[in-house]
Amino acid sequence: MKNIFFILLFIITGCQQQSPTLALGSLERDRIAHTATVNEVVVALPITAGQQVKKGQVLVELDKTLQLAQVARAEAELLKAQANLEKLQNGERPEEVAVALSKVTGAKASLLESESDYKRIQKLAKHNLSSQASLNKALAKRDENAANLQSAQETLKKLTNGTRVEDLAIGQAQLNAAQAVLASENKKLKDLTITATRDGILDNLPWNLGERVTMGSPLAIVLAGKAPYARVYVPETYRVKIKVGQILPVHIDGLSKTIAGKVRWIANEPAFSPYYALNQKDRARLMYLTEVQLPESQQTLPNGLPAQVELP
Repeated sequence: MKNIFFILLFIITGCQQQSPTLALGSLERDRIAHTATVNEVVVALPITAGQQVKKGQVLVELDKTLQLAQVARAEAELLKAQANLEKLQNGERPEEVAVALSKVTGAKASLLESESDYKRIQKLAKHNLSSQASLNKALAKRDENAANLQSAQETLKKLTNGTRVEDLAIGQAQLNAAQAVLASENKKLKDLTITATRDGILDNLPWNLGERVTMGSPLAIVLAGKAPYARVYVPETYRVKIKVGQILPVHIDGLSKTIAGKVRWIANEPAFSPYYALNQKDRARLMYLTEVQLPESQQTLPNGLPAQVELP
């Protein structure tokens, strides 16, 4: 009788034990797609798919011939803009100033000579010893030389006063524009070498060596992160019990031991119908997408494995 009593007690106790509630899902990693910015030919694939990659490691290289020419052209335009600005800042050459000064001296001499001729003919005309036509011609010659002197003096003043502020501003703006164009072309050149932006696993290389890629198409797919995370759906009745940073047991198919995972994100909105459109019974069926990060020691676990997270 005593043995029968203990057997019944064991059965009753076992029936009262409830199995833990599990949130179902699978193992995932962040998917990073490196896309092409131009239509160019693949010239190098230094890493094969499936290998671990580090941030900054080269994944794909595209042909740079055309872009190198664009960079060279932008560099030439930059040098041109720099030389032009330096010319404006330095002013005119001394030789040019000397030429302008000599023209002023020559114009003064011509004006003095024409002025003397005019006065002489004017005196002769008063005594009817010269015609009115000769007087008018001498006057015109004097006025012409006076205008030439004024023009030469203005040219000399322009050379000696230096460059206008507005011209300097235009030269600086042209230099800034050339620098911006060169920076843009260098960025395009850099984009032809596809590098990993995060540590992870190189999952796929959609294009083969020698193929011409299309702009916007993925060149390399990287599954980022040192370890996967469990993406599971938490029932609505457990949502209030789950917090970011909470440690939860994770069961992975094929592993006998549970793994301690850390909740890194949980959705604020249900994955299915909105709660205000459901009654109390139906609301219990709502699911909240949750991500539970596994420790780095589990980095060898592949994506897609079924995972279950024990809920508190």
